[in-house]
Amino acid sequence: TIASVVIILVGGGYYAYSNFVVKPKEAKAAEVMFKAEEYYRMDSLQKALNGDGLYWGFLKVIDQYGGTDAGNMANFYAGACYSKLNENEKAIKYLKKFSSDSKSLNARAYRLMADAYADLNQPKEAFDYYKKAGHAFESDEAFSADCLFLGAYLAQKTLNDPKAAIELYQEVKQKFPRTQQGYDCDNYLA
Repeated sequence: TIASVVIILVGGGYYAYSNFVVKPKEAKAAEVMFKAEEYYRMDSLQKALNGDGLYWGFLKVIDQYGGTDAGNMANFYAGACYSKLNENEKAIKYLKKFSSDSKSLNARAYRLMADAYADLNQPKEAFDYYKKAGHAFESDEAFSADCLFLGAYLAQKTLNDPKAAIELYQEVKQKFPRTQQGYDCDNYLA
């Protein structure tokens, strides 16, 4: 009976918590973030980040609802905004907090981090994230080929690592031969 009571209390507690705390919090977070997403689509990046006085920005959503799915997406948007504003350290900070089951969103976040590291003159980190981005969502051939090609170019020109560059150029040529980067690889391999 004690075990049954404990199981019922734990199950009931979990049900009550998820239905009366988590779900309303998720709904509220998504509701307050809609205007920031609209500002992001309009390229009003400062308003998207900080709000406009009437509506919240992504930073406030992260602060108030950081543990929710909407708070997680706000991290992605904040990182993307800072990347566009060329505030690369802040972009990396927020993008590292982002995680998703979506391969395409993860690939996009990796690409943004790679670009930010490249702008910060940290080529090794940029190279690693270009490779991650290129391998994260290979269904998008143009995106993956572009990321891997950038990684190869970075390895060749900045890191002076011809072996890594050759491997990536060959990978692009083999996996994505019909992309522009797949065609260009022959020139770089030569």
